[in-house]
Amino acid sequence: MSASLNPAYADVLDLILTAPEGDETAVEAVRTRDAQLTKPPGSLGELERLVEHLARWQGKAKPTLDNPMVTIFAGNHGVTDQGVSAFPREVTAQMVANFTNGGAAISRICALHELNLRVFELALELPTGDITREAALDDRMCAATIAYGMEAIAGRPDLICLGEMGIGNTTVAAAVFAALFGGSGADWVGRGTGVDDAGLARKADAVDRAVALHKQELVHPLAILARLGGREIAAMFGALIAARHQKIPVIVDGFVATSAAAIAHAVNPAAIDHCIFGHTSAEAGHARALAAMDGKGLLDLGMRLGEGTGAALAAVLAKTALELHNSMATFAEAAVSGKSG
Repeated sequence: MSASLNPAYADVLDLILTAPEGDETAVEAVRTRDAQLTKPPGSLGELERLVEHLARWQGKAKPTLDNPMVTIFAGNHGVTDQGVSAFPREVTAQMVANFTNGGAAISRICALHELNLRVFELALELPTGDITREAALDDRMCAATIAYGMEAIAGRPDLICLGEMGIGNTTVAAAVFAALFGGSGADWVGRGTGVDDAGLARKADAVDRAVALHKQELVHPLAILARLGGREIAAMFGALIAARHQKIPVIVDGFVATSAAAIAHAVNPAAIDHCIFGHTSAEAGHARALAAMDGKGLLDLGMRLGEGTGAALAAVLAKTALELHNSMATFAEAAVSGKSG
């Protein structure tokens, strides 16, 4: 551990650095069956690779999606005092109620496609510190929130989609990306909830001031998470790491969820090999962040809602891919001639 990193992160670091490898034997079993299905080899493209991904990280020759889960972590942010959002932070709690009452976009996607939805409220009554004036979280609180996020896998899902809700969290995610990958606030901020030009300028300025204020303390990715991040980002980070150790593949949602994956990647690039980026957000900084990690969104639908919506739609594709893999007839079963020669 870096001498300047708080010992509170010792267990977390150990988990990141000892991330187990995937099961290539399971992948070969999937490829063997795929070669027998009534289609030209490789003709389903990314759908075939999705099934391989499930097999590799579940460690199953016959992967399952019996208990896919969308997790939404909700947190509030002190930086909203800087006028960086078009909505007040009370909306975070109001949207959490909307999720559980079935009225949000993610609620309808999950209901339609039989995805379990769990919402985790993270001290909504206690916003994080305003990152332009103080640290978002102290190290012990950050480590505790990471640990809380690890509990999200308690229901033993066979796939987790990481989503979030938090007014102001595109600003803190932009600050995390700026600290990790360089650049100014203007390089990373976007419209978020729909701020006007003045609001966009305030967001960029807030990011620049926050990174400058904490510059001497941004000595490690986990320090960046604590100083500039938020509770929902820390919790998603925890869920991502725990999923790896419990053989659960992960689909990461958009701009904010990707900042949690970026922290893990900065510590150990291999630690996010079990993750798929569900989509490329309309937030311009998201494509930039994905490129910095040599990543690519599965979908590109011009979405920027958050809530796990892009990840959930990618999970729908994964369910479709697995159904095709399991249920298509083989050449022998369908009495179809195989490839000649």
